Amino acid sequence: MSATHELGPLAPLQGIWEGERGTDLAPSDSPETDRQLATSKFRERMVFEATGRVDNHEQKLFGLRYSTKAWRIGADAPFHEEVGYWLWDAASKLVIRCFMPPRGMTILAGGNAEPDATKLSLEAKAGSEVFGICSSPFLSAEFKTVQYTLEVDTSTPDTLHYEEHMFLKLKGKEELFDHSDINTLRRAQ
Repeated sequence: MSATHELGPLAPLQGIWEGERGTDLAPSDSPETDRQLATSKFRERMVFEATGRVDNHEQKLFGLRYSTKAWRIGADAPFHEEVGYWLWDAASKLVIRCFMPPRGMTILAGGNAEPDATKLSLEAKAGSEVFGICSSPFLSAEFKTVQYTLEVDTSTPDTLHYEEHMFLKLKGKEELFDHSDINTLRRAQ
């Protein structure tokens, strides 16, 4: 069985991706603005490396080690980073993404997919024992992520498009804030 076949719908993600068409919609960094919407255009680099088979007792997973960095257009230092894993459970037809940005939170998201799928939908919710979100005391009090959704599309060759939403409960606000990131990347390697 080839590594590509073993990775199911994750196989097209292998490699290095770069894109400069990202849009980040987030709460502003300044509390004086009452956490209004801030829009940032960004460039991004993602790296996906195969991990091989992971035996979880009778469960057999195949995965990708994952990292990303994003820079606001024109900036030298990244404003966002993540590390984690993407996993494929062929027996359950389940895609799992577990990752951590260096802000004091972890997300374990998942969704079902066919082995040859080129479009993936993943979700996680705060408080869920399956596919959940865990935050530090500060983030939980000030910017609690209550729901996470991700749509990934690899149907166009050598193109990775995603749309990600983190629905935040901001301190003192009734409405949830939709912190979103959208980007289209091209295969660099």
